[in-house]
Amino acid sequence: MNIELLEQSLDAVKQQSADFTTTFYANLFADYPELEPLFANAHMAEQGKKLFASLVLTIDNLRNPDLLTATLKGLGTRHIKYGVLPQHYPMVGNSLLKSLESCLGNGWTIEVKQAWIEAYTAVTQLMLDGADDIASLPVASI
Repeated sequence: MNIELLEQSLDAVKQQSADFTTTFYANLFADYPELEPLFANAHMAEQGKKLFASLVLTIDNLRNPDLLTATLKGLGTRHIKYGVLPQHYPMVGNSLLKSLESCLGNGWTIEVKQAWIEAYTAVTQLMLDGADDIASLPVASI
């Protein structure tokens, strides 16, 4: 995984975090309207801040895999409660890439795209592992 490239590209997006999150949710709901009901009770400005904070936390901790693994598994577990299903992850990933491309402009290169694809694939797997952990618990434990 190209950590330096991920850090550099996220640094460029940090300066426009509100625009990024607005673009992300606009892309997500335009391309995948079936996901909009998952956010029916969300305050979208706060949701956008949480999304961006999660991106920053992820990229900032790529060199701390133990913490990142635990955090992302926990996030995957919590997303079950929101109705997130495994098939939603590629939709979110596509919207993420589309939004990064929009915000980075000329900074969106083949190498940057590949770095984000690799990172999102790893994040998805860890979050799905967290979702699987809760799914394997007896109902009385949940």
